[in-house]
Amino acid sequence: MTATVLPARRERDPLARARLIKFSRHAAGVAGFLLVWQVLGMSGLVTWLPTAADTLARTVTLAVDPDFLADLQGTLTAAAIGLPLSILVAVPIGLLLGTVPVVEEMTRVFVEFLRPIPSVALIPLALFFFQPELNAKVALIVFAASWPILINTMYGMRDVDPVGKETLRSFGFGSAAVILRVSLPSAAPFISTGIRLAASITLILAISVEYIVGGAVGIGGFLIEASTGVGADAMIDVIAALVWAGAIGLVVNILLVRAERRLFRWRSA
Repeated sequence: MTATVLPARRERDPLARARLIKFSRHAAGVAGFLLVWQVLGMSGLVTWLPTAADTLARTVTLAVDPDFLADLQGTLTAAAIGLPLSILVAVPIGLLLGTVPVVEEMTRVFVEFLRPIPSVALIPLALFFFQPELNAKVALIVFAASWPILINTMYGMRDVDPVGKETLRSFGFGSAAVILRVSLPSAAPFISTGIRLAASITLILAISVEYIVGGAVGIGGFLIEASTGVGADAMIDVIAALVWAGAIGLVVNILLVRAERRLFRWRSA
């Protein structure tokens, strides 16, 4: 019993120590950034920059501000609707293009034509065709967030070991079974990476639409209203809202990375 426990503890100790060192470095970097920010704000070298303490205090108070919480809910609602729809659209198309070369060659021109179009440039078009404003946000999110998922799904399908597919075919399995049993599980880590990249795009598009529309419910609408104010308090509100947006993106990315590690431990191994 003791012989089996001690090696396990010895294996965990270096891992825990490495995690502690990594966390300490992250904390030191954040603390250093906040210190520099505070010094610049107090010195007046950057006239428009409020202090870090005032901004963080306002960031905390926004958590109990009903108006900001309503705006936050508007942005998160659009992101929560748009990202799953992007997955439902992009993954099947990526599977098709990644497994049928003829279809991929026939549609390559359209993919390469549509993919570089800036999604922000499509905001007026989306607002014209999709009403209310929530539908326009969701439509743009689906358009923009689908590309990283689609491309990663295609790459994942091309990276599948051909031996595994041929082995399953030799046992009499059809194409659908090969895709579901071999290709899709093998491409799943690529797809999850695409979803993680798309998650940040959902926030960017939602806030961009809200910002351009003006008066829309969302973080972008809050930024517009705050930026029209006068004095240091207006800038504090703007930066505090941006801190919230960045924090949401950071939390979502951390959760998705941890989910990847749990679901695809065999990949890291």
